[in-house]
Amino acid sequence: MAYFAKIANGIVESVIRVENSELLDQDNVEQESLGLAFIASLGLDGEWVQTSFNGTFRKQYACPEGTYDAINDVFISPKPFHSWVLDENFDWQAPVAYPTDNRKYWWDEATLNWVPRTEE
Repeated sequence: MAYFAKIANGIVESVIRVENSELLDQDNVEQESLGLAFIASLGLDGEWVQTSFNGTFRKQYACPEGTYDAINDVFISPKPFHSWVLDENFDWQAPVAYPTDNRKYWWDEATLNWVPRTEE
């Protein structure tokens, strides 16, 4: 399957699935442009960009409310917390590094720190 994200003002609005066969050219090579032509033939307007379910291109799979950075040609996941910042690899980073003691933690935005998970 191939997947395409609808983009509006840099924001991912939705993602649709397109059969791989719709992307194949005369040499049996997938072409994004053929997928875009197929989407247009369905009457779906707007800007569409192919996304990779397994993240093999454009950084990661597009998800609704995430963004598409057209300059760098990457999809960026939604910002998980107000305090987090985007790094040079287009990954969100907490202001405090995740502990490396092999325990599990969750982020507490109120204290801006990692809190150990308690197992139920």
